[in-house]
Amino acid sequence: MHEEELKKINDLIEKADEMKKDHKLDLSSDQDLSIAIMNLVSIEEHFFFTGAKTGDKKYYRLLDEVRSMRKELLKRIIKEYEGEVWCISKHLLAASYRLMEVGTKAQGRGNEDEAAEMFKKSYELYSLFWGLNMKLVDTEGIKKIDEEAVNNTDKKPKGFAGRLGEMVKKVVDCCIE
Repeated sequence: MHEEELKKINDLIEKADEMKKDHKLDLSSDQDLSIAIMNLVSIEEHFFFTGAKTGDKKYYRLLDEVRSMRKELLKRIIKEYEGEVWCISKHLLAASYRLMEVGTKAQGRGNEDEAAEMFKKSYELYSLFWGLNMKLVDTEGIKKIDEEAVNNTDKKPKGFAGRLGEMVKKVVDCCIE
């Protein structure tokens, strides 16, 4: 590991420790909440498709109720944001959840390699969500996530998402009691 990457990981751990002391971060509860939010986004999608397929408007009203709940809960994790960060965060969680679902289905079909690839991509998006919302990501510098960062043949994480995933792992390991 490069000295610069080690410093970034240590800075991340320090920042997480400070946030815990200031009661701004309860990562284990926030992680549970983020998974619940992923499921609420999925429920919104199901109400939309059910409403569209059946023509029954009650599903759209239910979608609106679930959306309101999702927005309220997302505010508990995303306290401060600028520009499109709120919407990006929602989509990162939604995409992470969907890739996890695709991975689970691939695993069920016995396709372990495809499942592992989808799980890795899912975790990278989830890590990007946390990096963005813990203000570890310089949004000015993000142009494109390196294609190598989501290649399941990589032995070591590459690219921005891979490094961020490694940092998030370290913080989670340090924060879980």
